[in-house]
Amino acid sequence: MSGKIKIEQPKIPLQDLPQANFQEIYYQDEPYLESCIITNCTIDREKMDKVVLSQVVFKNVTFSDVSFRNIELTDVIFDHCDLTNADFMGGSIHRVEFKESKLLGTNLSDASLGNVSFENCNMNLSAFGYSSLKQVKFNHCSLESADYYECKFIKVKFETCRLNEVNFSRTPLKGIDISSSTFQRLTVSPEDLKGCEVSPDQAIVFAAMLGLKIKE
Repeated sequence: MSGKIKIEQPKIPLQDLPQANFQEIYYQDEPYLESCIITNCTIDREKMDKVVLSQVVFKNVTFSDVSFRNIELTDVIFDHCDLTNADFMGGSIHRVEFKESKLLGTNLSDASLGNVSFENCNMNLSAFGYSSLKQVKFNHCSLESADYYECKFIKVKFETCRLNEVNFSRTPLKGIDISSSTFQRLTVSPEDLKGCEVSPDQAIVFAAMLGLKIKE
């Protein structure tokens, strides 16, 4: 069931994207940008609700003190970006790639994520509580102390990630493969752990968490 997860890539005509400035969003009737690339800048102290971004590439962009609650991201790439503490609560995020980016403390709670990949990202302390994740892959990411409280996982994979102190409370992990990832401790209930795919060493850690004593 875990197997290889096929993630639909963002549908973006990379060869034809014009350079843009995020401030152009204010020239629209609604907070909306599409079919452009934004590079080498800082988006600072922007607070907007229901921002819509379609076929947009952000490269080497720092998002500083931004709040885009209920954001709609479709066919978007974040490449070498800093989204530390960005607030995307309630977002709709589909066919989106986060590559070599920093999402330290980023708020993605109560969001819907589909066909999303996180590659080589620092996501420590990120928040996904009450979110729905379908066809989502975390690859070589640091997710220490991330929060997945009461999430819904469908075809989600953690590939060689750092998961120490992650909170999976009330999130069923049946069919979820964490065997290649590392951790010393997780917050997870025995009933939600049922069906999770783990390595032999991880099984020993979980046994200790459950108070079991394993004899040699």
